[in-house]
Amino acid sequence: MSTQLEGATPGTKARQKGLLPALYQSVWRWHFYAGIIFAPFLILLAVSGGAYLFKPQIEGQLYKDLLTVREVGQVRMSPDALSAAVRKENPGLAIQSLTLPSDARSTVKMSVVQGGVPTTLYADPYTGKIAGTLDSDKTFSAVFKKLHSQLLLPGTLPNRIVELAACWGLVLTVTGLYLWWPRGRFSVWGTLLPRLGKPGNRLFWRDLHAVPAFWLSILILALILTGLPWSGVLGGQIDKAANATNTNNPPYAYSFMGAPESVTRAKDIAADLPWAAESLPVPASAPGGYVPITVDEVAGIADRQHVQRPYTITLPSGETGVYTISTADAKPWDSATLHVDQYSGTVLTDVRYEQYGVMAKLITLGIAFHEGKLFGIANQLLGLLACLGLILISAGSYVMWRKRAPAGKLGAPNKPREKKASIGVLIIMAVLGVLMPLVGLSLLAVLALDWLVIRRVPALRRWFAV
Repeated sequence: MSTQLEGATPGTKARQKGLLPALYQSVWRWHFYAGIIFAPFLILLAVSGGAYLFKPQIEGQLYKDLLTVREVGQVRMSPDALSAAVRKENPGLAIQSLTLPSDARSTVKMSVVQGGVPTTLYADPYTGKIAGTLDSDKTFSAVFKKLHSQLLLPGTLPNRIVELAACWGLVLTVTGLYLWWPRGRFSVWGTLLPRLGKPGNRLFWRDLHAVPAFWLSILILALILTGLPWSGVLGGQIDKAANATNTNNPPYAYSFMGAPESVTRAKDIAADLPWAAESLPVPASAPGGYVPITVDEVAGIADRQHVQRPYTITLPSGETGVYTISTADAKPWDSATLHVDQYSGTVLTDVRYEQYGVMAKLITLGIAFHEGKLFGIANQLLGLLACLGLILISAGSYVMWRKRAPAGKLGAPNKPREKKASIGVLIIMAVLGVLMPLVGLSLLAVLALDWLVIRRVPALRRWFAV
């Protein structure tokens, strides 16, 4: 989201006297470099995020034969009876969890391990027949989620790159708003409405970049901010801040005992967890030679505790493991996470939305908005509008850059001669770097590269307009 004053050229602003023009020039320069580096990643995030918003509709069509039963029967099989029927059809199958639907037309989803491969199995609850299976890592939602979160690459580095791009997306939006802000005589054209009179010239592309960016800025900021709680570095800091201020979950006052002394976290053993419950320590069942309760009994506990369907029951792992009842696909205010002793059926922990602290509630609502679940199709369309706008803004900036870049140079705005402006903007960027650690690390890397390499090579100095 960059702009420049009417009639200005890359060198004009730097030659003007005064702090404000130099400040503008310095902000523009940071905005330019950040856009060149991170716009491709933001486009990729917008494409993958825009597709993922419509996961229910897309998967509903792609996997229609798996997700819906052929005929709605009179009575559903119990979870245990259905599991037995599935195991009979596939001897040796290890069932890890079952998701019990709210819709009578839906199949029961099971997470299983088949031949050592994580698989999603869909079973007809009226006949016990298997409707089909999918490789859990190759479904539409799994592929686009992995593309959106780690660029389809393994390891933590891709995730950190995505987080870095998202954080710089915040910086680009804020600096872009500063550059868009009208200076001198206000004009609706070029500020609130794009000048489309001469398609193809620089003003045309500048307005297609800056004007939509202004109108969509709040929406883009909201999407980026609501995605950051999932990030690897900043997300952990957000979680720590919520816990330190007691605005995440109350100090384990959910049920019948004190906080479990466990290093196992809920996200390590179960899926479909609300964000606020992912890092909660998991209690242990009390072994003593008892016969484990059945999945039917666990489903009965969930229903008596008024857990809204669809919910997922994750089976215990080991003698001290617990049943986990969780729901994250319902409306945020219906979210629940329960751990149940596998022998006695005692509800060891029961965490609900109303028990979340202020920050956890806001983040939970924000995540639902980010995924398009908060208020139905209107939420999905708003998210899609932001994604399409981000693609247009980023593509427009690239065209604008190529039109203004002189031969033999990168085309970056000249460095302002007023050092106070450069130092002031650098201090602001440093503050942002403290708040967003990956931004801070990237700033240090850029400054080191500038000082150790670019400034010492004349050809690079000319190329980067240093």
